[in-house]
Amino acid sequence: MELQIGDYVTRNSYNNDTIFVIINIKDDMVILKGVDIRLFADSKYDDLVKCEYENKDEEFEKTILLRDDMDRSEYFYLPAKILHIDGDKDYLKRCLDFYKKANVFAVGEYVNESEISVVINKLLRKYNPDILILTGHDAINKSKDINDINNYKNSKNFVNAVFRAREYEKSHEKLVIIAGACQSDYEALIKAGANFASSPKRINIHALDPAIIAINLALTERNRDINLIELLEKTKYGKDGIGGLKSKGMMYVGYPR
Repeated sequence: MELQIGDYVTRNSYNNDTIFVIINIKDDMVILKGVDIRLFADSKYDDLVKCEYENKDEEFEKTILLRDDMDRSEYFYLPAKILHIDGDKDYLKRCLDFYKKANVFAVGEYVNESEISVVINKLLRKYNPDILILTGHDAINKSKDINDINNYKNSKNFVNAVFRAREYEKSHEKLVIIAGACQSDYEALIKAGANFASSPKRINIHALDPAIIAINLALTERNRDINLIELLEKTKYGKDGIGGLKSKGMMYVGYPR
């Protein structure tokens, strides 16, 4: 079997549970990136098997909260503004397409995880968002202490960025922060000031999970309570992948249209 960059593959040693795309091949080692999961990995050439991939992002459209108890011909709606900062260009584009389908205003910036804390204040001043997403890639060394943030690939970078964002806006109600990626230090991110964070069970998360949280907040009427448990269940892996604080909606509703 000949493998090439761009092929979709799974790993036999992991029961073929995750679909990857090949991004590089070095001798008998293959560098992989999760197609749906925010995950980098490497694998021996002979552990891989080619597969087909079908994008099923439209299945997540049902997770978008839609209100049917208002007369849409009479009221007008101003959803919250989202600033999505991502350490992965492909996942960022995918999320921006998702926001567009939901009719939510969102801007995206590709920034390496190590540089987010450096540019965060500048970007917050530039866009003045209601909801801020800080994500990309992360991983934990599971052979070491999970309570030590130094054992994570990028959790410290995300925590530093959350701290800087909270220097800009201290109120959790005025600026909602959704932070983290696969296997991130959930507790450290919440303590730093995030409203929502990954990953309570140190598992991988879907590329769209942060966007699902953001869209539901953006499309819920301001000051209306969010059902936290129901919101988390809309994500791919529920409360194991993302957790957070009780929150209120962030959409303004006006009259007349």
